[in-house]
Amino acid sequence: MERDRSRIAAVIPAYQEEKHVGEVAQRTRAQLENVLVVDDGSTDATAERARSSGVDVVIHPQNRGKGESIKTGLRYWLERGSEYVVLLDADGQHLPEEISRFVDSTASESNAKIFVGSRMNDTSAMPLVRRIVNRYMSGEISRVCGQQIPDTQCGFRMLHRDIIPEVLSGASRFEYETEMLIIASRKGHRVASVPITTVYSDEVSSINPVRDTMRFFKLMRRYRNL
Repeated sequence: MERDRSRIAAVIPAYQEEKHVGEVAQRTRAQLENVLVVDDGSTDATAERARSSGVDVVIHPQNRGKGESIKTGLRYWLERGSEYVVLLDADGQHLPEEISRFVDSTASESNAKIFVGSRMNDTSAMPLVRRIVNRYMSGEISRVCGQQIPDTQCGFRMLHRDIIPEVLSGASRFEYETEMLIIASRKGHRVASVPITTVYSDEVSSINPVRDTMRFFKLMRRYRNL
């Protein structure tokens, strides 16, 4: 049964993404009529490029972190009655055309409230270091979650409205995407995986290798002790 897409919305958190956000927003708009870009205090033309694509835009006056951008977007669509909210990155690494894979998964995974993309079925295009780090981190996070999640580092995901209020706490920056999975798992929710394609081109990661890695290990240590 085809799900009513008018009740499915998208959130695209963006920071300094003037190069890609317009195209990503436009392609997402071709899949879903309800699309929001959250500009996290960018100093470039991110907001203008997003608006020109005909999507909703919310601007943080200053940079608050990816986690806070995601939470802003989740609250936005929860208040407007959306049934599901899709999250995808603004840098072109996720293919909006594959939103259908998440929508279709709701039929076969009817008991899941959160769906996470998995790039691990075909890692040939993934840089070796990223592949090794991803497998390691996904293994560690899966153990803390108490369930197998093949690609915990993937930001392409979809949440049912029932789970959104439960995951609005947590970290403000990149580690929020990890903490979301831990919170959901510890509240008894199963995380379903959806095979996706990842495009590696000229995107520049906003992750600070030292600072954000330390945040990750601090987060993991805290939850292991709970």
